Amino acid sequence: MPTIVAFHAHPDDEVLLTGGTLARAAAGGHRVVLVVATDGLMDRVPAGGAPRLAELRASAAVLGVARVEHLGYADSGHGPVLCPDPPDRTRFARADTEEAARRLAALLREENADVLLSYDANGGYGHRDHVKVHEVGRRAVRLAGSVRLLEATMPRDALVRVARLLRVLRIAPGFDDTTLAGVYSPRAAITHSFTVRRFARRKQAALAAHESEVNGQGRMASVFRLLVRLPAPVFGLVLGREWFVEVR
Repeated sequence: MPTIVAFHAHPDDEVLLTGGTLARAAAGGHRVVLVVATDGLMDRVPAGGAPRLAELRASAAVLGVARVEHLGYADSGHGPVLCPDPPDRTRFARADTEEAARRLAALLREENADVLLSYDANGGYGHRDHVKVHEVGRRAVRLAGSVRLLEATMPRDALVRVARLLRVLRIAPGFDDTTLAGVYSPRAAITHSFTVRRFARRKQAALAAHESEVNGQGRMASVFRLLVRLPAPVFGLVLGREWFVEVR
């Protein structure tokens, strides 16, 4: 059975765009390997280890992932200015792309991987670490050779329609959908669309495993709390499809 390696920027990224695909692949007998570039921390790693990596391992277990690896980088944050590196490691956005790609390529060769899941050219919504994942993933595939590359994404035009509907319904009256012009991918570019509603409960449980994010502060934490509280059938309707662009 083919081996699938999923490369993500931060703990929790593995769930939203690829969680159902990973669970589906694992249930089908494929070996699934999960690699994250960063530990999700902005500062020095605490003495007990990075808590978000522990949450990642819990999420991976729910999805059926056989192996979890961290490339050793720090989160780069999403503010307008890239912060200095913490004293114990480099921020991923500042990492040497070739060096990171060689490390990922070595893992692909070690696992005899058939498929790498990465991110599209926009890094999804444009986070600097996600863009770096795209760059490193493409280079790693060239170095490893004989690995299919599927880049996780979402149909941009569908997101624009949803944003406009929310504005008309006054759910998000101040939202400007022109900000979506450069995110994810146009539907015409998408080559693979997988229905993963059958794995909705598993995907939802994997998201809930990221307790520090679900119970945190800010807009994304609120979204995560809403998602983990949805009835599983509704969660499956909302996040029951995953999209990829195959790079040939």
